[in-house]
Amino acid sequence: MTNNSATPRPAAPWVAQPHPDTPLDAEAQDGAAPDAGQEHEPAAEHADGQDAPARAGEASRPPLRLANSPAPSTPAPAGAPGPVPPWGRGAAAQFDTPPPPKQTSGRRPTEQQPRPVDAPPARRTQLPPPAGQLPPPATAEQPGPRHSGEINRDMLFRPTKRPPASGWRRMVHRMSGGGVNPGESRDDVRRRHLVERVNQPIRGDYKIAVLSLKGGVGKTTTTVSLGSTFAALRGDHVVAIDANPDLGTLGGRIPSQTPATVRDLLHDQQRIHRYSDVRAFTSQAPSRLEVLASERDPHKAEAFSETDYREAVAILDNFYNLILTDCGTGLTHSAMRGVLDTADALVLVSSPALDGAQSADATLNWLTAQGYAHLVERTVVVISSARPGSSGINMDELVEHFASEVRAVKVIPFDTHLAEGSEVDLDRMSPTTRDAFVDLAALVADDFPDAAGRHHGPIRSRAGSPGVV
Repeated sequence: MTNNSATPRPAAPWVAQPHPDTPLDAEAQDGAAPDAGQEHEPAAEHADGQDAPARAGEASRPPLRLANSPAPSTPAPAGAPGPVPPWGRGAAAQFDTPPPPKQTSGRRPTEQQPRPVDAPPARRTQLPPPAGQLPPPATAEQPGPRHSGEINRDMLFRPTKRPPASGWRRMVHRMSGGGVNPGESRDDVRRRHLVERVNQPIRGDYKIAVLSLKGGVGKTTTTVSLGSTFAALRGDHVVAIDANPDLGTLGGRIPSQTPATVRDLLHDQQRIHRYSDVRAFTSQAPSRLEVLASERDPHKAEAFSETDYREAVAILDNFYNLILTDCGTGLTHSAMRGVLDTADALVLVSSPALDGAQSADATLNWLTAQGYAHLVERTVVVISSARPGSSGINMDELVEHFASEVRAVKVIPFDTHLAEGSEVDLDRMSPTTRDAFVDLAALVADDFPDAAGRHHGPIRSRAGSPGVV
């Protein structure tokens, strides 16, 4: 028996069904209802044989908005029209016919396989690099090792400007209670760098001999001023010893704290075991410079020999890092041989005058001839002005002449306080003179890292370019 009525085609699972409250259009309703004059198949007849309550329940059940049930096992006849969705038959037709497989040039169309699910990549095991090779650089896939450096001040604090040390900047900083910090001036930065050079470490002890063939050029004044600068800027012990074979004046340039002299130190050297023992024989200036004076009484004075100097220095170098020696004006006396043999550097003092320059030049020639050329290369020449005003000497030519022979040259300007010939006080010097001695101390200290006790060779060729300040 043939059924001429159209069988409803089940909707695709992804097609939304019309809302139960919205009636279908007339065409959809006519296509869904069977003809009254047609006979039904046994399945339909069996359905008509159900009782009325069951049919009433089926009729009252609202249709689902989404068809989640699987497609029926009996396929619908080909060509049978299905229900029309709200957006029309043309839009729904694209879901009825599957798209044809893509044709690849030179290949047969194959059945479309399901796309495999990408599995997570296996975790790589990093092997240690071979011996002698560096690990590969860090990449995006393999991050580099975490920085394991030590915690320092730069990591935890923001960079701040140093407070000014002089001038109007310091006044503004103090008046504002530190709230306004203009920073350091160029002079402050330059002085700070000089102080850093002065504070270079010393290996063992360092001995500086201050000498001059001509008296009255400021040799003793230079010894005390340079030693006071070192003692004021450094934290270690600094001492100056008077090695004048006759009557020295070094002890009168600082406040006297003890009448003891270098002779007393030599007589009691068997009982000196600690710093406090040797401190009983020295006088200390406000700058912390200590002075071991010589005998000033002509009736008690004895010639200071080479043996005396060597014994005195052997005691001092156990307790002091810097030892300055104020030498006499003679180069041939016995004590001078011990001074030159134990010195690490020389400071040769000259005056801006013809006779003073000639004496200094003769000293350099004598040192070279006597086998002390290595000390000449470590010599700093100081041109000290003993009188105010400028002389008729061409200072540029004088400085250039000594600069070709020694390591460095420094000009010390005239200072009224130093010209008094009394106790030397750094606070009473003019700022220009005090800065000049800081420059001199920095020039001498530039040789500290190369010093390991006694020098045994030249640090540079005399044909080099020594420093000139």
